[in-house]
Amino acid sequence: SSGTNSITARVTPLNKSIKNIHSIHSFMQKDIASIRRDYQMASLDEAASAASPMDQFTHWWEDATTSNIDEVNAFVLSTVDANRAPASRVVLLKGYTPEGFIFFTNYDSDKGKEVAANPNVAMNFFWKELERQVRITGTIKKISAEESAEYFHSRPLGSQVGAWSSPQSQVIPNREFLEKSFAENTEKYKEGIVPLPSHWGGYIVHPTQVEFWQGRSSRLHDRIRYSFENHQWTKVRLAP
Repeated sequence: SSGTNSITARVTPLNKSIKNIHSIHSFMQKDIASIRRDYQMASLDEAASAASPMDQFTHWWEDATTSNIDEVNAFVLSTVDANRAPASRVVLLKGYTPEGFIFFTNYDSDKGKEVAANPNVAMNFFWKELERQVRITGTIKKISAEESAEYFHSRPLGSQVGAWSSPQSQVIPNREFLEKSFAENTEKYKEGIVPLPSHWGGYIVHPTQVEFWQGRSSRLHDRIRYSFENHQWTKVRLAP
C-alpha cells in the first residue's frame, strides 16, 4: 500500500507538469495567433504603376530609402539545390540595373553551389514600414571579375581580409580557427592591396517575374505582377 502511494505521489507531480506544459503551449499559440495589423498606408493601381518592373522598383526603392528603413537593401534569397531542396537566407542588394539585381558572396558557399546546380532563384524584399513586398523570380549568373574586383576593393579592409579568411558554409572546429585565419591574413596583407579571391564575387539575378505587393485593409491587398513574355513585360492584377 505504501509502495502504491509512493508511485501515485511521483506520478501526480508528473501529470501536473505535463498539464502545465500543455497550458503554456496553448497560451503561446493563442498569443501568436492574436498578432495582426491592418494595413492602411497606401494603394497600388495598374494604371498608376510603371510600364516596366525595374522602373516600378525604382519608384518603390526611392520611397524605401527615404523612409528610415533599417537595412533597406536586405532581401531573402531562395535557392534550390541539385536534390530540389530549397534554402533561404538574407543577403544585401548592392546594385541594380535594367537587366537585374546584383549582390556579392563566396562562390564556394552553399548558395554558390546551389545556383551552380540550378540557376532559378527567388528574391523577396519586405519593407514593413511601408507595408510593401517585392517578390522576384528569375535566373542568376556571375558578373565579370572586373566588376567584382571594383566592388571588392570598395569594401572596408576588414571585409576584404574576411573574404580570404572564412571558408563559408564549411564546418570549422571552433571560433578560434576563424580568428586565427583572420589574424594571419591581416598580417599577410597589411602593406599591400588585398587581391580579389577567385572564390568570391558578384551575381546578377535577371528577373522573369516581379510582383509588387501593397498591404491593404481587411487583407484585400494590392498585387501587381509583371511577367517577361515574348520579349516584353506584361502586368496583371492578382487576387490577395
